Amino acid sequence: MIDLIFLEDDPVLGAELADFLGEIGYRVTFVTSLAEFDAAFEAGRHRLAVIDVGLPDGSGLALIEQLRNAGDRLGVVVFSARGSTLDKIEGLGIGADHYLAKGCDLGELSATLEALCRRLELSHSQLAWCLEIGPRRLRLPDGSQVSLSQQDMLVLRCLMAAPGESISRRQIIQALGGDYLSYDQRRLDTQMKRLRRKVLDNAGTELPIKTLRNSGYCFYGGASVRS
Repeated sequence: MIDLIFLEDDPVLGAELADFLGEIGYRVTFVTSLAEFDAAFEAGRHRLAVIDVGLPDGSGLALIEQLRNAGDRLGVVVFSARGSTLDKIEGLGIGADHYLAKGCDLGELSATLEALCRRLELSHSQLAWCLEIGPRRLRLPDGSQVSLSQQDMLVLRCLMAAPGESISRRQIIQALGGDYLSYDQRRLDTQMKRLRRKVLDNAGTELPIKTLRNSGYCFYGGASVRS
């Protein structure tokens, strides 16, 4: 499991996002100030950092500059309410690998971290979610398996073929062989609830699918699909 340090001064938002980061497979150290970051950060252990910019005791950008000057091989993602083009240019220029504005879809944050892990060649245990098409089976990270209906398999194939990306309702309905304009979308909502419940009841694990308001769904764990 990859160690990630998360710096966010809003304790409520920070706790929610720390939970999310834990759910998608990171071991999270959550801190709310530069002083807490300095006390908790271990260069040999923490491989990723998600850092806010506006902090009560200083600037997140100054922290990133300090980390880069120290030569730490650390993947850094800025996650800030300051999301103008100039803000992003400044953050990337100082040494952040990615700059995301708060309010972005959490699937984008997940996908950004996964891409950074690949670039830094960090192993990630969550890459063990595997959809096996032939036997219609979902293999979980702990090695357990869940048998799937044909509809379950079609939905998961659509989502797991593009982990971390927003998949629209239209795409999923078309994958099910339905016509988007005439399809009763309550059927899709029911399908997703049943699928989540099936995995939870059979494996005791939450399926890493996030509902995107007025948009669709996102499979936010690492995934592979096999025939």
